[in-house]
Amino acid sequence: QRAPLEAEEIRKPRAPKPAGRNANKKAAPRGRKVSRDKRKKYTKSAQEDEIITHVEIPEDIRVYEFAEKLNKPMSEIIKVLFDLGLMMTKNDFLGADEIEILSEEFGVEVTIVDPKDAFNYEEDLAEEDETNATERPPVITIMGHVDHGKTSLLDAIRSAKVTQGEAGGITQHIGAYTVEQNGRAITFLDTPGHAAFSSMRQRGTNITDIIVIVVAADDGVKPQTLEVIKLAKESGAPVIVALNKMDKPTANPDHVKGQMAEQGMNCVEWGGDIEFIPVSAKTGMGIDNLLENILLTADVLELRADKTAMAKAAVVESSLEKGRGPVATVIVQNGTLRVGDYVVCGGSYGRVKAMINDKKEQIKFLEPSHTAVVVGLNEVPSSGEIMMAMSNEKEAREYAKKRHEYDRHKELSHSTKSTLEDMTSMIAEGRLKSLKVVLKTDVHGSLEAIKSSLAELRNEEVKIDVISSGVGGITENDVELVAGSENCVLLGFNVRPTGSVKALAKQRNVDIRTYSIIYQLLDDMTGMLTGMMAPKFTEQNTGQAEVRDVFKAPKGMVAGCVVVDGKLIRGGLVRVIREGVVAYEGKLTSLKRFKDDVEEVGHGYDCGVIISNYDDVRVGDVIETFKKVEQKVSL
Repeated sequence: QRAPLEAEEIRKPRAPKPAGRNANKKAAPRGRKVSRDKRKKYTKSAQEDEIITHVEIPEDIRVYEFAEKLNKPMSEIIKVLFDLGLMMTKNDFLGADEIEILSEEFGVEVTIVDPKDAFNYEEDLAEEDETNATERPPVITIMGHVDHGKTSLLDAIRSAKVTQGEAGGITQHIGAYTVEQNGRAITFLDTPGHAAFSSMRQRGTNITDIIVIVVAADDGVKPQTLEVIKLAKESGAPVIVALNKMDKPTANPDHVKGQMAEQGMNCVEWGGDIEFIPVSAKTGMGIDNLLENILLTADVLELRADKTAMAKAAVVESSLEKGRGPVATVIVQNGTLRVGDYVVCGGSYGRVKAMINDKKEQIKFLEPSHTAVVVGLNEVPSSGEIMMAMSNEKEAREYAKKRHEYDRHKELSHSTKSTLEDMTSMIAEGRLKSLKVVLKTDVHGSLEAIKSSLAELRNEEVKIDVISSGVGGITENDVELVAGSENCVLLGFNVRPTGSVKALAKQRNVDIRTYSIIYQLLDDMTGMLTGMMAPKFTEQNTGQAEVRDVFKAPKGMVAGCVVVDGKLIRGGLVRVIREGVVAYEGKLTSLKRFKDDVEEVGHGYDCGVIISNYDDVRVGDVIETFKKVEQKVSL
């Protein structure tokens, strides 16, 4: 018997057999097949010997991709999921729970990595050389409750009334301003105070050095103040508390200090490490003291940046402006940004054509911790993106292209997962009603904040689907999109439709709703969702009667009763209760006192009752009348 082939022999190329009289026989193909099978078997066993103990995977991964990472047959992965009651195909995305279960099942440590890291220009290009670093101005984020005077305080600091009042008491956009105190620059960021703009505030804290929390001395700590305190703690930045409205006779700074201490914000006078500065935006009191404390804190932080490096800046706000195209308000974090620089910013890129500072002046360069509006990008970037200067246009375009591909993959995977989740939900709970929305805003920060707020307006019955959103005016394409969608509304925030768009909307019967105050937008959407919900009813008992006698009549079986509680009402809903169990529910069609038809019979009186389509009423039954009262539904 021939010995089995060794591994080395399998890998060796076979020498051709000499031609002979048996050369044309069909045994040769069978021999090659045997060899191929053995080679396949050997390769398979070699793969199985390779034990994988750790894998790195993206957040969004399909079943077949996970199987490839683990070097396991896909059927094995699907079987494990099936045994757990999960019906999944090879193209389904795995959730965090499924990944955790599979990693434990196969004894593999799994690390989630962001594919974006593969083209992270921030890390690739932002190598800061400390040897050339010099002092830079501090960046201050002003936060606080909506009515506690943040913007008024900034106006007082700038010694100019930029705004007399905010729409609905809300700063709709982050403002970035640079002021001077004793010849030293300080840059301020003003963030909205409304809870819906939490994401905008979070972006503000990411680029800030010092946080100033504004609290009205006559009003104290409010829910938004608590949210701000939480964000400040998470950021790790030093905090200064500005006690505003000290000019008011009802101001009580000690009360506010006590409230803040309860939240872990202890003032220096009480043994803490946070300065509480009394100020008045109205009179200007305490402004210099606040600025001096900011500079003292900045000195302790030793803030430095390299002006000679390639520029790195953070996008504070972005929008689409008529005549300028995509623009972005940026704050430089390192290096110097110059007109003519090629830049990449997330999925957008371009060449800086112009820069306008907060004084509306055109400037040629922008140094660390200073802000300006940058013109020249090919599309509107997202707020919070990092802008980096590049060596040339090709490099900038390549980074932007890779980011676009990543974003498209991310959007596709989220869309697929959302669809699966929605289908599962609809099967389990009945069809979910959806209000479709097309949303247009003037700036990107508002767009993100409103979308985030709309996503929270949902329950097990209704939800909002933002089918399209963007920065810029309301266009005819937006109207056509809404017209072609069922149960859809077009929302504009700080944007208005032109005459031609209005005419088309009227012709296509499209509902355009425009707002400048976020409270109104969210309230209206809540009202629309509530109107889509199924009505809810509660039962209200009106009376009870005991059946004392039963006799036949032409119209049906008559129950002779005595009302023992409340009153019986003709035409109302009724249930028959027999020995504590509901025997029938229906309608009370006939109610008589002696021979007279009556509308109702009160407590203690006899009456005759006929119940619609029910002849099985018996002596001793209890007849209970009730009515259904519609309740006000809410999300």
